[in-house]
Amino acid sequence: MYPAAADPVTTKLTRADGTPIRVLAVDDEASLTDLIKMALRYEGWDVQTAATGHEALARAREFRPDVVVLDIMLPDLDGMSVLHRLRADGDDVPVLFLTAKDALDDRIAGLTAGGDDYVTKPFSLEEVVARLRGLIRRTAQSSLASDSIITVGDLVIDEDSYEVTRGGEPIELTATEFELLRYLMRNPRRVLSKPQILDRVWSYEFDGKASVVELYISYLRKKIDAGREPMIHTVRGAGYMLKAV
Repeated sequence: MYPAAADPVTTKLTRADGTPIRVLAVDDEASLTDLIKMALRYEGWDVQTAATGHEALARAREFRPDVVVLDIMLPDLDGMSVLHRLRADGDDVPVLFLTAKDALDDRIAGLTAGGDDYVTKPFSLEEVVARLRGLIRRTAQSSLASDSIITVGDLVIDEDSYEVTRGGEPIELTATEFELLRYLMRNPRRVLSKPQILDRVWSYEFDGKASVVELYISYLRKKIDAGREPMIHTVRGAGYMLKAV
């Protein structure tokens, strides 16, 4: 019913910062989400799953997926309600609906509610992967015009002009400080470990010394958080996280 995905022959997709695409798969049938996870991890993507609507909403807030695979029929909230709540929270993540219903009205209702595409069960995993790749590409293309601007709360950076402002006030950063801030802002509310930061910002050219991360985080705090509510947080024993006030 759900055949294994074929060997991928297309270009590998990643997030703008080079990290894996994040996918949230939501279905109360564990065997199905396990198969989807297997197929998408074969694509090199980072996948989390949820079995209920409430669990899906919680995971979406924590995981910040790039795309969601969402079953319409769930044991608590239905897929439509989950989507409405995501949109009400300002989350415009693209959604691929899974539905066992053949009625055209259900498909139209899902797309009208803000879902971006749908597949009808039973489906092939190859089809799911292809639809998700299409959704991700369309989302990336539609945001090209504004993709140079990253905003988290009142903190804004322009990747083209290398300008940074907080609350409308300009902030001067060195090239390394800018790269570190960009990495933090492209992963808001996500804990980033020192090894992750070293790999992304310095490519281990400092021999992997964690002290350089601590040093540059302190530099950023003095410029970004000085006299304001802090946005850069230390998660003891885990790493650092940037989040809006």
